[in-house]
Amino acid sequence: MIASELDPCPRQPGAGRLLLLLGLVVAIAGCTPATLKQRNGYWADQAQTAQAFNHRVRFLVLHYTGGDEARAIKVLTGPSVSSHYVVADQPPRRGGNPVVYQLVDEHARAWHAGRSAWGGRTHLNDSSIGIEIVNPGPVDTPSGTVWRGFDGGQIEAVTTLARDIIARYDIAPENVVAHADISPGRKIDPGPAFPWEQLYRQGIGAWPDEPTVNAYRERFRYAMPGIAAIQSALSRYGYDIDTTGVLDQPTHSVVVSFQMHFRPGRYDGIPDLETVARLWALNDKYR
Repeated sequence: MIASELDPCPRQPGAGRLLLLLGLVVAIAGCTPATLKQRNGYWADQAQTAQAFNHRVRFLVLHYTGGDEARAIKVLTGPSVSSHYVVADQPPRRGGNPVVYQLVDEHARAWHAGRSAWGGRTHLNDSSIGIEIVNPGPVDTPSGTVWRGFDGGQIEAVTTLARDIIARYDIAPENVVAHADISPGRKIDPGPAFPWEQLYRQGIGAWPDEPTVNAYRERFRYAMPGIAAIQSALSRYGYDIDTTGVLDQPTHSVVVSFQMHFRPGRYDGIPDLETVARLWALNDKYR
């Protein structure tokens, strides 16, 4: 066996012409440290890493497409809007697992959130991953507006994808949000038919504890908090809302978004006892 085959980085290249040539080839091809990365016109030495950093991704935003899969893919691969992932209404499967469409690398900034704010941060495209879920949204019928539910296989795919993202970026439960939460009055997706509580049971997102909700129902049964206190509590939880003491249009929009997420049985924008009890319980648990 040739000596250079035993030593991938020969120390004595002068041992012969063959040895020299073999040594040079191996040195170039095989002895570059794994931490040394060649880029366009320079090398980046990654042997030393800093400890003072965190992930760019702080939020996970869930949307519905408001249309069918073909239209969604066409729009989301066009020049104006995008999302990191799309989950079909009936996701294809491979090896028993659902297939989701990834349109944007997670480390890139997709254009899914638009004008947005949550937890004191704005422009959430900069710090979030977006998942678009194929669903038509509200449909007008002769008997009124109907919200189509989400397919079981689709929710399975969303659950698996979201759980993986949350684990990799250590996203807090209260930072798994609806598009409606971060853009109240402007957006309503993924709507009141989205099974937030079901996802919570799978370790995704936030949900109030029923005993705490019950305690606040009793506490506020005869003396509800004022509008200013409710606005302050909504702001504390993460919504972008001013404390005006008036049930104005921005407050109404925020309450609608909150209700669609946490009490979808009624989302009229009126901060009633059930809404307030759930809001206070959420703040107790997460804030």
